[in-house]
Amino acid sequence: MRNVSVAAIQMRMSGQVEDNIKKADKMVREAAAQGADIILLPELFERPYFCQERRYDYYSFATPVMENAAVRHFMKVAEELSVVIPVSFYEKDENRLYNSIAVIDGDGSFLGIYRKTHIPDDHYYQEKFYFSPGNTGFPVWDTQYGRIGIGICWDQWFPETARALAVKGAELILYPTAIGSEPILGSDSSLHWRRTMQGHAAANTVPVIAANRIGEEKVEPCKENGGQSSALNFYGFSFMTDITGEIIKSASKDREEILIAAYDLDKNAEERLEWGLFRDRRPECYKDLCK
Repeated sequence: MRNVSVAAIQMRMSGQVEDNIKKADKMVREAAAQGADIILLPELFERPYFCQERRYDYYSFATPVMENAAVRHFMKVAEELSVVIPVSFYEKDENRLYNSIAVIDGDGSFLGIYRKTHIPDDHYYQEKFYFSPGNTGFPVWDTQYGRIGIGICWDQWFPETARALAVKGAELILYPTAIGSEPILGSDSSLHWRRTMQGHAAANTVPVIAANRIGEEKVEPCKENGGQSSALNFYGFSFMTDITGEIIKSASKDREEILIAAYDLDKNAEERLEWGLFRDRRPECYKDLCK
């Protein structure tokens, strides 16, 4: 048996990068103390969700991977605690900017980058202003504690993301995210959000882990954002599923929490084979999906 313990961290962000890294550090250490081997933090946890407004000066937040404060910090933490930590950050690669994940193995080594594939553009989720579409494809990483695949927020709505990761052998699918209220639509997407990923877990017989932020984040009018005034209320509800899509761990909508669940990766692999979903795939029949 290969048993692995996974944690999803749900947290509130302040306006100070140093404070957010410090809080994330504290929660990562708490998760590790509870036995977590792989620890997932929310999307872009270094600061408030800046994509709520359009400001050219925010491009300066982007850094090359090895110059990012959170990446550097958690490489040391991962080595110290012997844990795997995917670190979400705003990446600069020459003249292109990405919403990225740096995957840090349990010895502190840098395994590689995933760049968000699907970039949303909606009222107050204005990511196309900041990010180029990712060019990494959907990589899967062999970590000390199993093979992990990662999608970032909007990626989680697309079944192709999860299927691509599962086909490549992901034993766990992780989704760091920043999602909350829809002020213009006036809808509550939290249940829809969960059900979508539960379906990915069930259809691929692979556990899904999602880590969200919480709290209201406001934008005040200024010259730089064209006088915009808005607010998003991030609704939490981070969760973890088993391979059937059943939620086995669930967070609240408004509290900072650490979720932890244990998975038997070998048992999951046996059941995945027994179901025959990947045996019976017919990729040659799916050409219309790529039109």
